[in-house]
Amino acid sequence: MPFVPTVLRKSIKNQQIVGCDCCNNQVLYVLALWGIKVNPAERNRIVKTIITVLAAVVLSIVAGCNKPLSVNFQKDQPLRYEFTSSRDIEIDWNQQKDGVEAGRNKTEKISESMDMTVVYTPIGTDANGFTIIKADCLSVQARRNPDKLRQQDAVTHFAGRTFTLTVDRTGKMRDASQLGNLIREVGKQAFRQGSKQGRIKEPDMINDFVASQWFLWDSISSLGENAKEPSVGQSWKSKLSVTTPMVSREGRDVVYTLGEIRQTKKGAIAVIRSSYSLAKSVPNSWPMPYSGSFQMSGTFGFLRSYNYKGLQGEGEELFNIDTGRTEQYNQTYKLEADGSLPMAVGTKPMITITQKLSMKLVENR
Repeated sequence: MPFVPTVLRKSIKNQQIVGCDCCNNQVLYVLALWGIKVNPAERNRIVKTIITVLAAVVLSIVAGCNKPLSVNFQKDQPLRYEFTSSRDIEIDWNQQKDGVEAGRNKTEKISESMDMTVVYTPIGTDANGFTIIKADCLSVQARRNPDKLRQQDAVTHFAGRTFTLTVDRTGKMRDASQLGNLIREVGKQAFRQGSKQGRIKEPDMINDFVASQWFLWDSISSLGENAKEPSVGQSWKSKLSVTTPMVSREGRDVVYTLGEIRQTKKGAIAVIRSSYSLAKSVPNSWPMPYSGSFQMSGTFGFLRSYNYKGLQGEGEELFNIDTGRTEQYNQTYKLEADGSLPMAVGTKPMITITQKLSMKLVENR
């Protein structure tokens, strides 16, 4: 249809419906080929209508998806996700005191990882119209090298447990009380059983569980409830937690950027890229699994007074605009800190943590 480029080019450029006689003749010519006769008195009205429809179609294609990004929950349709969290920890015990080297090539390396499968099923709505989602933790596995635990990692106690979340259309959590209660309940399992030396906490990956569940759909919910769909290249900010083997509540400032929109057989995929830096503060609303006073076992039971020096990292998320769900994400960052040893003035071992977090939507089995 040779008239389309000419007509639409004029219409879009001038932001109004226009057409020269040449354009009108092309419209009438094509209509004649289709066997449609047009009354000359109605010619202008018909041409204007055709151009209006075609312009709307083309503009919608050029603009992409014009609706705000939002998560979509279909009642009783479960979504199965696999989560992985892993980190490599390096502690440099090379210490200098008064300019004299006290140690040489002394480093300690520790690795930790967690794999988890969770199924989310929308089961209804509350009085405000927010979606209630049931989350079933099907399996949780934890590994550590070297493994010196006296008991299994407490994070494995999430396996077989269920909790509900109430979220709005952006994925923002409106009620996560069951999740918070479960986190604190499992946190009690991190303490050594039958200890006669007071409360001793074993290493665990509970905060990795928190990072995977407390911040679901953060890239979308941080846009705001009334936000319009971001354009390619647009950025917005949020805050995520930092998972460490130490007992602390640290955060990372996040800058999300809509990198591109990919057209696939599964739908339009928003590629959301993110960059991370160390946050100066975190919300008090973030859950803490432990309470009271206690002593940590292992290496981090000796270190004190952590000073977090910096954090850098980046990530990428694939969000299906048409289905309203996250297909997958990958996040990587490096955290640098130092600590101190009791009764060792001037001694500050350097700690480097390389963290990886991922989530992937998988077919229900």
